[in-house]
Amino acid sequence: MSMIRDLRAVVRPSSRVSLRKDTSTSYDATRAPGSPSAVVDCAVYRDGARVQSPGPLSPQEAMRLVRRDGGFVWIGLHEPTEAEFAGIASEFGLHPLAVEDAVQAHQRPKLERYDDSLFTVFKTIHYVEHDRLTANSEVVETGEVMCFTGRDFFITVRHGGQGSLRALRHRLQDDPELLAKGPSAVLHAIADHVVDGYIAVADAVQDDIDEVETEVFSPGRRGGVSRGVDSARIYQLKREVLEFKRAVAPLLRPMQLLSERPMRLVDPDIQKYFRDVADHLARVQEQVLGFDELLNSILQANLAQASVAQNEDMRKITAWAAIIAVPTMVCGVYGMNFQYMPELHWKYGYPVIMGITAALCVGIHRTLKRNGWL
Repeated sequence: MSMIRDLRAVVRPSSRVSLRKDTSTSYDATRAPGSPSAVVDCAVYRDGARVQSPGPLSPQEAMRLVRRDGGFVWIGLHEPTEAEFAGIASEFGLHPLAVEDAVQAHQRPKLERYDDSLFTVFKTIHYVEHDRLTANSEVVETGEVMCFTGRDFFITVRHGGQGSLRALRHRLQDDPELLAKGPSAVLHAIADHVVDGYIAVADAVQDDIDEVETEVFSPGRRGGVSRGVDSARIYQLKREVLEFKRAVAPLLRPMQLLSERPMRLVDPDIQKYFRDVADHLARVQEQVLGFDELLNSILQANLAQASVAQNEDMRKITAWAAIIAVPTMVCGVYGMNFQYMPELHWKYGYPVIMGITAALCVGIHRTLKRNGWL
């Protein structure tokens, strides 16, 4: 139990995950001369500690140190091109299919096992802050983190302007006992970091949905339709939730495999902690599915309110048309200009006809109002 507490403290920040957009690409200013431009950081870890070197290491130099003295190398890359990644892929013997996926990106979350490595794809989710939800608001922004896990190496390939792993690397370096477990400890830390991000985003999206729901069902409505709420806003939020679901749902099976099936590249002491990640991921998935169903209900309710409001408007228009029909008919009759018509030359004809017309209009108005048409 003490080990899992230490593990959670390392992979999770003590404060709430920040939801502000991170535009930093987290490049390392101490990049080795001549190394691929996509390399963010490259380091060798032995016995849980980062091996200090006179200068920045290239991936090839780091791997030579590992093969000579033991330990493992952790290389972080950001949006590498095929040419930039080719040398690293050749040095570490990465499978061509996994390399192609890592370079091209836009992959669904998955776990693939090759002879000497595991290839894992995570979709990172970032909540985009906004003052007010509109029909064009971007609620979530996605990125990708792809991980190659080997016996003595760990390679991360990140796509997107957010989801930096620099802070996570520093936290792991502060816990030598955990980092000594090898590359599988880093894989767990990244999985837990990504899922923690899902939890934070789910809480923020919940606030947006609550706001829309309150506006739709608030008492301050005109004709049954909430002021300031339209179907486009609800539909936009539903699309963003769908993007969220595409990141969460496919990842559940890979996390279950990592927690349930023994794998020679995953330390047994680390494997059990993937269950905790899978549990949190399952909870987020339930939340996201609930968001989708709730937004469907809100959208249907809003459309129903709009339909009811239109029906009420048509009833009012019809009622007033019925009232106006009475004087229109009377005026039409006496506007025919026939020479012989009743009451044309009667002294009280005009006031009597006007009185009857007014009485009929008042009677129709009261009847329609009593029946709820006005």
